[in-house]
Amino acid sequence: MVVPENNMKPGKFIVIDGTDGSGKGTQTELLVTALKEKGVQVVVTDFPQYGTPSAYFVEKYLRGEYGTAEEVGAKRASLFYALDRFDVAKQMRTWLAEGTYIVSNRYVSASMGHQTGKIEGNEERDKFLDWLDDLEYNICGIPRPNETIFLYVPPEVGQKLVDQKESRAYTQGKKRDIHEADIDHLKKASEAYKYVAKKFNWKTITCAPDGEMLSREEIHTMIMKTVEPLIN
Repeated sequence: MVVPENNMKPGKFIVIDGTDGSGKGTQTELLVTALKEKGVQVVVTDFPQYGTPSAYFVEKYLRGEYGTAEEVGAKRASLFYALDRFDVAKQMRTWLAEGTYIVSNRYVSASMGHQTGKIEGNEERDKFLDWLDDLEYNICGIPRPNETIFLYVPPEVGQKLVDQKESRAYTQGKKRDIHEADIDHLKKASEAYKYVAKKFNWKTITCAPDGEMLSREEIHTMIMKTVEPLIN
């Protein structure tokens, strides 16, 4: 691990995650812009790293080439995502040691939500989360976030918002990947996300109270209230 020189304070690591259609990418961009305006040195990570070799298995999985999400299972799918994050973990540790902030669009939290949704019963969920924590942070050695901000949108609202997205290369012409296309998966993931967010004390922001999306500016303001103590 890189040791900061001249007593330099290490950077902070902030994750923006959420249910599908919650505007994670948009809020990541707004947060990065706000941090830069405050003079913070910041870099962005975005997982999965679509279009790179490390995301090869993730992309095939999301296109359904290995079967349905349920057929692949929680642990097998988690391996695909964990190795994608491992690919950039050394660089992330270097940035943090140098005092640079990292804002990440999705992270281990995404596997915790989507994959835990495949598992029934809190006891079995907790066993899986312990396994995933060990895989990602101990075996793969990726850095832990200082703060995870969870954007919640009901699955029915989120699926409609996903359909408004432009075409993405990894889906190869399909409007939705296998997670987005399966409303049952989205409902289970949504409930799992809420369980995990409470378990790990993430900051939860409800983005669509009463089924109506808040403006991006309103959501950004709530995110900044969470992030400002880290900066100060």
